[in-house]
Amino acid sequence: MRHWALAPPLLLRLPDSFNGGLMEFLLSLGRAFTSSDAFWMWAILAAQVVSVAIIAERSIALFVNRKVNQKDLSKTIAEDIKSGNLDKALRRSLQMSAKEPLGVVASAGIQAAIDMGGKEEIQLKMDEVLLEENSRIEKRIGFLAMFANVATLVGLLGTITGLIHSFAGIANANPVEKAAILSNGISLAMNTTAYGLIVAVPALIMYAVLQNRATKLSEDLNKASLNLFIQLGFHYAPVSDKKERTLV
Repeated sequence: MRHWALAPPLLLRLPDSFNGGLMEFLLSLGRAFTSSDAFWMWAILAAQVVSVAIIAERSIALFVNRKVNQKDLSKTIAEDIKSGNLDKALRRSLQMSAKEPLGVVASAGIQAAIDMGGKEEIQLKMDEVLLEENSRIEKRIGFLAMFANVATLVGLLGTITGLIHSFAGIANANPVEKAAILSNGISLAMNTTAYGLIVAVPALIMYAVLQNRATKLSEDLNKASLNLFIQLGFHYAPVSDKKERTLV
């Protein structure tokens, strides 16, 4: 019974100590923004603001506005192509292009098929639009890794310059005060490294998450576009191409 009575107070003390340490850490970071080496903290803050903006914009674009459904959508257009109704397929793809990237790629290929441009022209038209759509999916994601590295390096640079100032400041100080001045200086200097890592770790995690999502979306779009290209190339190749294929 005695052990059970002592257990709850012990468990209640752990969150208090954690909260106290966290508050002290946050206050230390706040003081670093007003120290003589505050330039490095503000530089890291700028990197954090930009990285958070990129994460928010890309998350909405890739997880909310885009779905992994392009291959399923291609089946409806492929049915129109198989039935010989290219005008209906073109209208459907143009309506789809307002929200889905497959519509833009499909309309380019279908228009080339209507113009009887041949298999190579259909492929070139679709590849041109496909490259542009894939680049839109992956844009700005690479900057997250860059800002993570910048935040880490700027934090280390701030720590080094802070240590240099701390050791230089105690050169003419009273021997009794040297320890206090040096400990305070080192504490403020280490804040830049800590803050740099705080910014870098989430940025790197979200870089991996967004890159994985972009890869899935690109693969889905590529497979859907390939499906439509196969249908267009087989059913709507020019007469000369069909004769060559028959002779072979």
